[in-house]
Amino acid sequence: MKKKLRDYWVCREELQIHKAFVRFVEGDLLPKTGIPERVFWAGLRRLADKFSKKNQALLSKRKELQNKISAWYLNNPGPIKNLEQHKDFLKNIGYLVDEGDDFEIDITNVDDEISQKPAPQLVVPADNARFAINAANARWGSLYDALYSTDVIKPISQSTHFDEHRARQVITWSKSLLDQILPLTSQSWSDLIKIEINDHKLTLYAETGQVYLKSNGSYNGYKVNDKSLEVLFQHNDLGVIVTVNEYSKIGKLDPAGISDICLESAVTTIMDLEDSVATVSVEEKVTAYMNWLTLMTGEISVSFRKNNENIVRSLNPDRYFISSLGKSFKVRSRSLMLVRTVGHHIFTPIVKFIDGTEMGEGLLDALVTATCALPDLKIKEGGKNSLEGSIYVVKPKMHGPEEVAFTNEIFEEVEDILSLPRNTIKIGLMDEERRTSVNLKECIREIKNRVVFINTGFLDRTGDEIFTSTLVGPMVKKKSMKAAVWLGAYEKNNVDIGLKCGFTGKAQIGKGMWAATEQMSAMYVEKIGHLHLGASCAWVPSPVAATIHAIHYHQVNVRKVQKEINKGDQSYFDLNRLFKIPSLDGQNLSKDEILEEIRNNAQGILGYVVRWINQGIGCSKVLNIKDVYLMEDRATCRIASQYLANWLHHGLISREEILDAFNTMAVKVDKQNASDNNYIKLSGSSDNLAFSAALELVFEGKNQSCGYVEDILIKYRRKFLERNQ
Repeated sequence: MKKKLRDYWVCREELQIHKAFVRFVEGDLLPKTGIPERVFWAGLRRLADKFSKKNQALLSKRKELQNKISAWYLNNPGPIKNLEQHKDFLKNIGYLVDEGDDFEIDITNVDDEISQKPAPQLVVPADNARFAINAANARWGSLYDALYSTDVIKPISQSTHFDEHRARQVITWSKSLLDQILPLTSQSWSDLIKIEINDHKLTLYAETGQVYLKSNGSYNGYKVNDKSLEVLFQHNDLGVIVTVNEYSKIGKLDPAGISDICLESAVTTIMDLEDSVATVSVEEKVTAYMNWLTLMTGEISVSFRKNNENIVRSLNPDRYFISSLGKSFKVRSRSLMLVRTVGHHIFTPIVKFIDGTEMGEGLLDALVTATCALPDLKIKEGGKNSLEGSIYVVKPKMHGPEEVAFTNEIFEEVEDILSLPRNTIKIGLMDEERRTSVNLKECIREIKNRVVFINTGFLDRTGDEIFTSTLVGPMVKKKSMKAAVWLGAYEKNNVDIGLKCGFTGKAQIGKGMWAATEQMSAMYVEKIGHLHLGASCAWVPSPVAATIHAIHYHQVNVRKVQKEINKGDQSYFDLNRLFKIPSLDGQNLSKDEILEEIRNNAQGILGYVVRWINQGIGCSKVLNIKDVYLMEDRATCRIASQYLANWLHHGLISREEILDAFNTMAVKVDKQNASDNNYIKLSGSSDNLAFSAALELVFEGKNQSCGYVEDILIKYRRKFLERNQ
């Protein structure tokens, strides 16, 4: 028998709170933080009362502005002919704000991982404890393992047994890298026959005798284990550990006995409560909160079976080395963790007002994630996340300076509720919405005492670009979009504005995700471009990818690149190029090109949505139409659905063609997932929730707020959960 609805709720501070959340707060969260129950619940009520109406007003303003923009496009059909007139219109309605005087951010208590260490950044779903632990432990990664297991060195071995030839290729490749980043005075690392420590000093030998590092300062210290020696080096503010073990399988292949080279890799990790999760039920959200809490306390662990073994995984402890002066020092083993919360447009059934209205989930996230981080602020020794006593929150989906200021107000209130010093909570600003991009400097100004990163994202930003300007005309194909004028300006402006606002040595300037999880060779060739553009971090989809991408931060000195970019007083904000709308503008596409685009987008939407609705998986490796694995999340779904909605609106494709493509691709997606025992087929059913959700994303795409997919996905996920209670 199903429980009555009232059985799930209890009252706290005249709010209706779900029992599962109350159990988490009062049974797990507050006992670990020392915050009294009355303080927490009263604080939640304060947030709800103080910010709910303003939250709704800001969302209403988004719709109001979009309606005015759409009306302008209807009255001025076709490509924009007078850009200055258009910008004046956007200023008059408050979409585009005047740019103020120059300024620099003024932030304190920022950890070195953010301010001093250009490096890869992982993003991982917070609801998956195993993934979260793996990401937190990805601070260091084996270069040997990363090269051996990926296509950076081709061809990949097909053998399931140890491939000595490939191992030797890995050793040669890695020694060549060491020659670049830790050069010797007269020899190659391949010439070394012995590495040892004498009186805490590093001693290197070749056949010709002792050799030396060109930079004495690159040697940091050492650690002796049972049969191995670990030597720690430093280059471009990142660590490199060379392990010597002549008795190991790999060490026996090397003249100097080098058995591994580890690179400092995912220096920072975003534990995601947003685009990469599907936390629709209260229990799903509580699981994600619990993982964030235990990451902050260091207690998180997970057990699973692999190769018929029981494995327990937990957070790595810090490591200790001995310096050249014989003094012990600590080296951090964990990635610095940030948490990404949801945007202002999401609402949650966890907390309701008496009239049944749901509370903004962003408000709830703000209080809960900060409270979860309190134990870390109190840790004195070992296992701390932030050595500087800060809490790092990435805030997505903000539209313009007004919404950024609203976030700042929320965090001020949370700090007051938890008796935290002002600006303890730092903000990572996602530059992924058009109204933020065109006003980025003023957005940064609103949080100049909190901001620790700005980050571009092609997928969400393109989704918003299409939605905002959809009435201008049909948009160029996805492949063409990557070469669009506006996108180049967007990426450049994000870096230039960050540098002009003083981010160098204080905060991160980031670039987006590499989605092709298995194509590490292509990533190795292409992603170095992010550094040459001035980015100090960029997203990667896995710990192995973090280690491969870490090589780039040794090959390119990001600080020098940023210094060159920031030279002079040249204009750094190209607003005209940023407003170049990527419509086809009279270009003709063949029917084959159009149908190919329909199928590509339909297959991508279905492959993602079927897991979201039926399995509650918010981010995963999904095979694309060419059977290549890509990392998919809500941002990829947003852009695909907006493309089809845009082309449907302008008549490039018909409703029948979309239905035909979705039915055909449903069969393909079913075949691609045939080995998944938990998979529920898309085809062969007239009442398939995932299939219906995918179609609604397209047919109702232009009516969704900002083109977001969450409302539809959440609606169908709730239906699925209700059916399967």
